Amino acid sequence: MRVTDFSDYALRLLMYAGAQGDRLITIEETAKLYGISRAHLMKVANQLTRAGFLKAVRGRSGGLTLAMAPQKIGLGAVLRATEPDFALVECFRKDNNCLITPRCRLRGVLHEALAAFIATVDRYTLADLMLNPRDFGLLPAA
Repeated sequence: MRVTDFSDYALRLLMYAGAQGDRLITIEETAKLYGISRAHLMKVANQLTRAGFLKAVRGRSGGLTLAMAPQKIGLGAVLRATEPDFALVECFRKDNNCLITPRCRLRGVLHEALAAFIATVDRYTLADLMLNPRDFGLLPAA
């Protein structure tokens, strides 16, 4: 299993927003911090806002902040909102054309592995990932 860059960026954006407390963050500063595409991060932020994880404040001094407490943002929920699917192999997809699917034993093993992955991320929240602003290299260490 591989988590897409989109989900990776979503988690990193939430971690950064959470570390800033009530301070609004911008797409520009976050993209620069992580060295990722501003346009791609904008799509990530829009998805997280639509899913209710981020709150967007419009205007000249606007930005993004967490829409709820970090302990209420489940990592599994974030991944479900940002991953296009969890199709590890062809037989997990609707357009499956694999000849051996009806008799394949691999499918069951991979379903079990996926269930274990999802159960694990469901046990954690954004609060479990929280860092201090200085951990992002923005403030001098105390």
